[in-house]
Amino acid sequence: MFFRNKRIINLFLSLVLVLGIVLAPVRSMSFAEEANTVNLTIVHTNDVHGRVEGDEELIGFPRFATYIKQLKAENPNVLVLDAGDITHGTTIINISRGEAMINLMNAVGYDAMAPGNHDFNNGYERLVELSKIANFPILAANVIPKEGEMELGEYVIKEIGGLRIGIFGLATQETVYKSHPKNTEGVDIVDPIAKAKEIVERLQAEDVDMIIALSHLGLDDGSNPKSSDLAEQVEGIDLIVDGHSHSLLPEGLIVGDTLIVQTGEYLKNIGVVNITFTDGEITAIEPKLVSREEVEEVAEDEEIMDMIAQLNESNNVILSEVIGKTNVRLVGEREIVRTSESNLGNLMTDALLNISGADVALTNGGGIRASIEVGDITKGDVLTVFPFGNTGVKIELTGADILAALEHGVKDYPAPAGGFPHVAGMKYKIDPSQEPGNRVYDVYVQGQPLDLEKTYTLVTNDFMAAGGDGYTMFAGKKVLGEYPAFDEILADYISQLGEINIGVEGRIVAEERAKEEPVEEPVEEPKDIVYIVKPGDVLWKIARKFGTTWQRLAEYNKLKNPHLIFPNQKILIPAE
Repeated sequence: MFFRNKRIINLFLSLVLVLGIVLAPVRSMSFAEEANTVNLTIVHTNDVHGRVEGDEELIGFPRFATYIKQLKAENPNVLVLDAGDITHGTTIINISRGEAMINLMNAVGYDAMAPGNHDFNNGYERLVELSKIANFPILAANVIPKEGEMELGEYVIKEIGGLRIGIFGLATQETVYKSHPKNTEGVDIVDPIAKAKEIVERLQAEDVDMIIALSHLGLDDGSNPKSSDLAEQVEGIDLIVDGHSHSLLPEGLIVGDTLIVQTGEYLKNIGVVNITFTDGEITAIEPKLVSREEVEEVAEDEEIMDMIAQLNESNNVILSEVIGKTNVRLVGEREIVRTSESNLGNLMTDALLNISGADVALTNGGGIRASIEVGDITKGDVLTVFPFGNTGVKIELTGADILAALEHGVKDYPAPAGGFPHVAGMKYKIDPSQEPGNRVYDVYVQGQPLDLEKTYTLVTNDFMAAGGDGYTMFAGKKVLGEYPAFDEILADYISQLGEINIGVEGRIVAEERAKEEPVEEPVEEPKDIVYIVKPGDVLWKIARKFGTTWQRLAEYNKLKNPHLIFPNQKILIPAE
């Protein structure tokens, strides 16, 4: 809309310039003075995942709060928005099931948010509870209760600086499998494109000056639809504040008449969009990202620091207990665990085998959220690695199901994927040169080649056992056992081991399959025909019968007298 409006305004201003030549200069100056200009600043975040504490890389909420106060001191027309995945992800936030984050967001002064898939991790009903604690609306226009009225907001109109800003929220439909399926029971997450068209029409009827979509759709190729599809297919959206794909868009992304912005992840950057309105129309829009380095001199807000300190103090009693020691760094970085074997993935799957006695353990790399450094390991460390509260589940399935699961898990390789499969009791190879669905080979279970017809037991997390992360081949299988939460399983296993020295062991290997040389079938040599001489036969008649000469037969059979043959004598007819 902004880009169309700008062309119209430029044409209008050109006409004004022409009129100015004809009209008196004083009248032209008077006209210019009557133009009403308003500057609006949108501050936005996405995919914070509970990272409220700052460090050398992360800005943190205390600095963020001060930065917002500074912006509002310069210009009171500031809106603070979040595009989802904020109320879950770190221990300090998870223990309160998201309430601690909502309280911090209230203190910072957020104006609206859309829920990401991880904001459903404590269940839809808990998200509704959090929306009642929040001093701002949680907007999810396409999250529709199967019974009753809407419990989360569809849109809000913020009146600021004499402007009416329409803001609506959209959740990704991937939530139904990127959060535990139980977390979205009782609601339908409907097509965000169709819902956006409906909401935009309603906002336009409300005579708003600008329309903003808070969209947790992302820009990943595997997502359908993406925020870029939203921009292409829905007219009238001026700005999409996006999340989900952790994309870094320093200058934003223009799709049609819509600007899309994202900050990356974990509050490593603050998103800022400065917008100029002239007589209620957008005449300039400038996105930027503010890095951690740029706010180095910004003081941390004392109120927010005190809130975080109180949270840590109350949580520390539970989390500070030492459960073991590691002599090696346990690697859980996103770019590693979503693409390859890691020693932390090996440790967790070993722990699953240990508690369940299953043939095979398989868990998704996207469930591993942090590394553990060398030294003492605390409960807090383990909870930081596995913050989602997923429990262990043992199921019964066939070798064909296991192969299908591995093929599904590596379909995006070498691109990072949350469903990348870490394993124990099993090893496999990936051929990245092959098409998805035909990449996995040399699969061994307990040292034996995978038998597609055989029945195996497999332990995984309850999220995947219910078909989460697209592992539909696990859904509906016979459940043989249920176990505690992943953090408890791992903590108990570490306690049993005492010291950890695990490494990468070749459970997952990426290499092209050796091409098999074609095997030539042996050519069967033609066999001689054995002819039994009958009374009255002569050699020349036999030769003519088989299309050869009596001389060839005499030579081949080494006959001393070719004119003398006897009944029942064997004559070899040479094969051609």
